[in-house]
Amino acid sequence: MEFSDKTVLVTGASRGIGRVIARQFAERGARVAVHYNHNQAAAEETYNSLPVGPHLLVQADLTDSTAVDRMVRLATHSLGRLDILVNNAGISEKHPLAAVSFAEWQASWRRILDTNLIGAANVTYCVARHMIEQGGGRIISVSSRGAFRGEPEAPAYGASKAGLNAMSQSLARYLAPYNIFVGVVAPGYVETDMAREDLQGQSGEDIRNQSPLRRIARPEEVAYPVLFLASEGAEFLTGAIIDVNGASYLRT
Repeated sequence: MEFSDKTVLVTGASRGIGRVIARQFAERGARVAVHYNHNQAAAEETYNSLPVGPHLLVQADLTDSTAVDRMVRLATHSLGRLDILVNNAGISEKHPLAAVSFAEWQASWRRILDTNLIGAANVTYCVARHMIEQGGGRIISVSSRGAFRGEPEAPAYGASKAGLNAMSQSLARYLAPYNIFVGVVAPGYVETDMAREDLQGQSGEDIRNQSPLRRIARPEEVAYPVLFLASEGAEFLTGAIIDVNGASYLRT
């Protein structure tokens, strides 16, 4: 898993899983474009922690297709090429059907799908077009256990991740002749800011006990299979979805 002379765009890299993915690529020799939306200070902290370089900070609201196109053009121009894309950016919010108004329900679905699925699709389009021209690349998306297990209080989140899985597998078939390989990593709960509220008190204990390991994943444990799918030698795994949930949910 050596990435010297490789360039990587990691969306949602200002903190959490994205920050660790960016660091691990940089530690293995890659030049990294660190994407963020609002949290510039956190993104700069990620950027300043990366070894070697040169690296790049890029900002874009992924729900804005024009901003996405501009971000990818900047990254490819500044880094010369893009060898690897990691679709990591995502949002989640609870919207239990019996507890929200119809307007709130619609707004949650729109926000989540526009970011997690449509945004990722647009980034993928722009990067894949560049990869076709350069002769190949890797695209890895961070999905969720919720795509399979279900998200009762956040159905839009589960649906967005299921859509991301389906999109990735469709594109794995379409892009293979262009030497572009596509994979997905689907974690369960991870020790990040997004999960902090759910991990408090008894709820947190119940979540940890879903796994026979009696804990949840560390961000590093999600980053590792992302790098693996991006590595030389993993090409025949194209279309694969790797579960990283500590056996908390098993599927066949």
